[in-house]
Amino acid sequence: MRRLVRGLGVVVMALGGLSVLWVALYRVVDPPVTVLMLVERWAGRPIEREVRPLTHLGRHLPRAVIAAEDARFCWHAGFDPDAIAEAWAENRAGGRLRGASTISQQVAKNAFLWPGRTWFRKALEAWFTLWVELLWPKARIMEVYLNLAEWGPGVFGAEAAARHHFGKPARALTASEAARLAAVLPSPLARDPARPGRWTARHARRIEARMRVVARNGLDACLAV
Repeated sequence: MRRLVRGLGVVVMALGGLSVLWVALYRVVDPPVTVLMLVERWAGRPIEREVRPLTHLGRHLPRAVIAAEDARFCWHAGFDPDAIAEAWAENRAGGRLRGASTISQQVAKNAFLWPGRTWFRKALEAWFTLWVELLWPKARIMEVYLNLAEWGPGVFGAEAAARHHFGKPARALTASEAARLAAVLPSPLARDPARPGRWTARHARRIEARMRVVARNGLDACLAV
């Protein structure tokens, strides 16, 4: 039994060390594929993706996703206790069910894991989020997020999304177009930023207003590269 426990401990430590090396590698190497992309390919759908550095993605889209997804992105260490508390209170009160995942957590899920809501996967997400925050600057976290996010069936990354939906590169997006892209992130298969429905259009206008707050208050200062 002692040998078995010792052996399991060695395996766990080796896997933990390899996972940290994996995170360190992705600080300088772009993730080549995600589980979600593999699922799309397995289903026979073509994949649209063009990886671009953050400096080539313009200023509007990073501000839009901060405004829509993670207002305290530049200040938290991967987890946002205030957002978690707000989501918990709203869910307990019977409001719309919502999560409180930060951009860092979404990067951990997209780059290293698979979609799902099991406690095991969430525990792995927390582990990878911790190391992503320790080993990557915030600008790199945002860059990987924008290059992995899904913006439509088979459409991955900001550059492919901008060209697919608006026929232009991401750096040429207007603030309104960036807000519409950010508005579809929670449900990219059901919403269309180019032809938004009433709810999506209204949500995009709210995001655009928050983008002005982000710009005015320097809430995206950590993205300077």
